[in-house]
Amino acid sequence: MPTPLLSESAQVTILGSTVHLPSRASVLDQIRQWVAAPRGRCHQIVVTGFHGLWEAHQNADVQRVLNASDLWIPDGAAPVIIARLRGHQAVERIPGAELMTAVFEQGRTLGYRHYFYGDTDETLAALKTAVETRWPGNVVVGAFSPPFRRHAAGEVAAYVQRINDAKPDFLWVALGLPKQDRWIHEHKQALSVPVAVGVGAAFAFVAGTVDRAPKWMGRYGLEWLYRLIKEPRKCWRRSMIQGPQFLYAVFQEQARLRKRKR
Repeated sequence: MPTPLLSESAQVTILGSTVHLPSRASVLDQIRQWVAAPRGRCHQIVVTGFHGLWEAHQNADVQRVLNASDLWIPDGAAPVIIARLRGHQAVERIPGAELMTAVFEQGRTLGYRHYFYGDTDETLAALKTAVETRWPGNVVVGAFSPPFRRHAAGEVAAYVQRINDAKPDFLWVALGLPKQDRWIHEHKQALSVPVAVGVGAAFAFVAGTVDRAPKWMGRYGLEWLYRLIKEPRKCWRRSMIQGPQFLYAVFQEQARLRKRKR
């Protein structure tokens, strides 16, 4: 039975992708319910904004994977602004790093068990220390940085078994979008984990190995500018080419929607 969190009234479709529009409190309540339920299927959460929407618009297979998730949370400003333009005023932006820290805060009393998959060994070590120091009560039951190469089926099966053997409540995956979300989608039938979340760069943000944009920039949707300044070689194409292309595509979609209403 679908929960109120995932009802049609709490979502918006942008360029063919369905983004949910829950409050932060309702996300945490839904997550708590998933973890507390008897061990069943793995629930996938996607956390992305413009980047995920554009990747999905460009690639039907990526869109299929993201739309098949149990919950797509708006990370960036783009889906929040678009949702408000389409009549959804009570919309919250929930960045991956903030979702992680909110779950860790909830886990202080609930004793959540976490497994971290992705990023580098250095980041994982710093992340484990940060969680155990800042959010006691949470338990880090495993962390693994897979080799940066193509993996044989047997290797991946061994990775999944290692995760299952650790019995985490949460599997946090940081392989970059869409790789992390594909990975969860492809293996969630074999994963005995209540919640699996793709969070991209959030490992480094929470670990403190990479600085996040100042909060005022986040409030005004300018984190992309901060990252562009900090990592121009990595971010210039997404910000300077894909960004305007995305805005044009959304503008065209918005014009079509207005025309239909008339």
